[in-house]
Amino acid sequence: MFWRLHLRAFFRRNTVLCIALLAAVVTSFLVPPDAEYLSYFDWKTLACLFCVLAVVCALKNIRFFYALAQGIVRRFRTMRSCVLALVYITFIGSMLIANDMALLTFLPLGFLVLETTGKRRYMAFTFIMQNIAANLGGMLTPFGNPQNLYLYSYFNIPDGEFLSIMAPPFALAIVLITVCCFVMVRPEPLELPEERVELDRNKVILYMLLFALSIAIVFRGIPYWIGLVVIPVVLWFVDRRALMLVDYPLLFTFMAFFVFAGNLSRLPAVHALLSHLLSRNTLLFSVLSCQCISNVPTAVLLSRFTTAYPSLLIGVNIGGAGTLIASLASLITYNEYGKHDKEGKRRYLLLFSGFNFSFLLILLFFSALLGY
Repeated sequence: MFWRLHLRAFFRRNTVLCIALLAAVVTSFLVPPDAEYLSYFDWKTLACLFCVLAVVCALKNIRFFYALAQGIVRRFRTMRSCVLALVYITFIGSMLIANDMALLTFLPLGFLVLETTGKRRYMAFTFIMQNIAANLGGMLTPFGNPQNLYLYSYFNIPDGEFLSIMAPPFALAIVLITVCCFVMVRPEPLELPEERVELDRNKVILYMLLFALSIAIVFRGIPYWIGLVVIPVVLWFVDRRALMLVDYPLLFTFMAFFVFAGNLSRLPAVHALLSHLLSRNTLLFSVLSCQCISNVPTAVLLSRFTTAYPSLLIGVNIGGAGTLIASLASLITYNEYGKHDKEGKRRYLLLFSGFNFSFLLILLFFSALLGY
């Protein structure tokens, strides 16, 4: 009985990982393991993701992001401007530290602000906007979303081209989020409690240098093996806890989906079907796929069957909006909201679906008009 409870808790915490492992195992019966399995893995993507996550965990441990966000939020004195600040912080954070880490960092701050100012009635809306901001804000940079990092590396997309592809939907997302906040939140006055956060200046400098090293690796300025040596060694001596807190289930999820996608690509019937569907409309099919199997596995799977990476890149980014399983970040937000309002989960899901599908349809129509 005891182990069943632990197994159930593990599955709830790592649902996507469990599904990915199951998919990898099932397809391994169709394509028995052989030497070609080693070619499935994009080692550079895994190395870059590990380096970024490790440094972000170290910065989070010294409350760097909390102090940064708190300082920004304290400059605003109305509910509307405060919600906008929380959403924008999440938006910007997702571009720098990945969408799931941005939510894990800034959702608790959002709850703290709303709770201490007596404005909990805005919690569902604020969390939903932070979730949308995390999913859509991360689309601008190669390291903002895990699927971006993979596609950027897999297709070897030039930096300028990547930005030119993602800038239009990114700009529209900013406008839509801002309009929603202005319409849904009143400019009510509020006061925030005082809490001073002391940062270790030496650790801040060291971790920012490590973060710069991580970004240089992502942008192909430094070989990824250097980061795999330097970052773990430094953190081992300075903050071993950061290495323990890395989102290893996310890394193993990627590895499982690499196996799943690699095996499917070797099945002639599946290869022919997916190649045909993607040749008809890569953007639409990638968005629909995200709604069913999430954006990261969609990116890994469909990349094997198309060369139209601009449409695929946009599809797996805007496709993060929509259903609750379209993005791992959405599940993170739902779980965090449930901690504070267990009775309001149904209302949250209704609001979540309304806003997310509205954003998705507008961005999909806009991207189609641009010719993707």
